Amino acid sequence: MEDKNIKIVTKGGRFITLKKLYEEHQKSHKEQANLPFEEKIKILIDLQKIAYSWGRKKDVIIWGE
Repeated sequence: MEDKNIKIVTKGGRFITLKKLYEEHQKSHKEQANLPFEEKIKILIDLQKIAYSWGRKKDVIIWGE
């Protein structure tokens, strides 16, 4: 069994336990699930633009453009 009290350091230099990290992850997913559909589509389009700029591929489709 894993020790959920193990502390890790985040990118920002913050210390957090695995248990707290998991709880925050679950909270984030619940918040995202409650977003309006239109907001989810806007986020998807932003992610498509990021993917396009990283890959520079001509066959990537960005919705709404």
